[in-house]
Amino acid sequence: MIRAVCVLLLCLAGPLSAETRVPQSAAEISLSFAPVVRQAAPAVVNIYARRVVEQRRSPFADDPFFRDFFRGGAGRPRVQNSLGSGVILTADGIVVSNYHVVGEATDIRVVLNDRREFDARVLLGDEEADLAILKLDGAEDLVHLPLRDSDTVEVGELVLAIGNPFGVGQTVSSGIVSGLARSGAATGLGRGYFIQTDAPINPGNSGGALVDLAGRLIGVNTSILTRSGGSNGIGFAIPSALVSAFVAQARAGETSFRRPWAGITGQPVTADLSDGLGLPIPSGVIIAQLHPQSPFAEAGLQPGDVVFDVDGLPVNSPQEMLFRMSIRGAGESVAIRYFRDGVTREVEVPLILPPDSPDRAEQVLSRGAVLPGLRIARINPAVAEETGLPLMAQGVVVTDPGPYGARAGLRAGDVLRAINGRAIRTPDDVAPALERAAPRIGIEADRDGRRVLLRFRV
Repeated sequence: MIRAVCVLLLCLAGPLSAETRVPQSAAEISLSFAPVVRQAAPAVVNIYARRVVEQRRSPFADDPFFRDFFRGGAGRPRVQNSLGSGVILTADGIVVSNYHVVGEATDIRVVLNDRREFDARVLLGDEEADLAILKLDGAEDLVHLPLRDSDTVEVGELVLAIGNPFGVGQTVSSGIVSGLARSGAATGLGRGYFIQTDAPINPGNSGGALVDLAGRLIGVNTSILTRSGGSNGIGFAIPSALVSAFVAQARAGETSFRRPWAGITGQPVTADLSDGLGLPIPSGVIIAQLHPQSPFAEAGLQPGDVVFDVDGLPVNSPQEMLFRMSIRGAGESVAIRYFRDGVTREVEVPLILPPDSPDRAEQVLSRGAVLPGLRIARINPAVAEETGLPLMAQGVVVTDPGPYGARAGLRAGDVLRAINGRAIRTPDDVAPALERAAPRIGIEADRDGRRVLLRFRV
């Protein structure tokens, strides 16, 4: 009787939710990354770069009296070598790597997985993004990796990091995507927006591939967080969406990355800020400043507005906002969703390059002037971007101090405020003010947010 009841209950329960079956192939019996590695590894290359750097010159090297005492080692060039990795993106030899691997290199040699070697040249490089696009001379029909849209990547996906750590040869390590939209966490040159992974990344992996299990490139390995110098499981990769924008500009003949200019400063919305703004959860970027020439200002945004989305994708840091604009590109426009006074609004904002207006009126002081060789310019948005000045900076900036200006203590990026108490407002003010002040000169300047006073005699 009991047996009959059990059979009846099993019949009423219907089919089981999980099916048990015998593995049908060797691949099903032995799970392995080997098929992915066979597909992706031939497109990852080793890069050997050399650059010639000048040793630090003595400030007295050009002095008529002291220069004889500083001949010899000072100022002699020396060769600096670097080792890294790269990823082939096209059959004709377009390769992506890190700027810190190949930037300013005078000689670049690329070694493929099959031991073939090619000379390479940099088509486009950008120190801020830490990306460089190379072209292999005479390459054709190369194995290359397809790009996957990095916006489709999810936390928890299995990934492989392929590169040449410590110069031991091509190595593969596995892990997962640990985080997305990381900004301000990575070390090194890159200061943007990253994919985080726990796949071990070590020195020499820079510029190597981070691939998914379909063998598609989702990021370029660039840096790690470490105290020991080795991998601690916190590595960062530049998303493939930005790599795609770099390749497109390199193909178009650009030699430096044309990054859209927002003309704003902002900060992430914290819990305290969200309470004050009336937001249900902390999200978005609150605008602190807008430059008068900012396209966001022209579109009607104001300080205090909170930007939620760029082209329908959420942004929670200024770096993420710049990333979204960069992958869209200058000359295009983006849909901005923002919050003001309890109301969510949407507006189209054109993406522009930093305006080079008003005219920079750049000057180089002549040989007969006080501080000959001093190069100065009026600050406008383009000059501020080039010299790393704050968004709202105004006045006259030193773009090159020249040998005599450097000896006096001036540096590139110094904003001149006064010479012997006489205000400096335009580049035309500098040479006459120096002439009137000679031979005892006092220069007031802003440097890295500090006011400095330089006194010297000519």
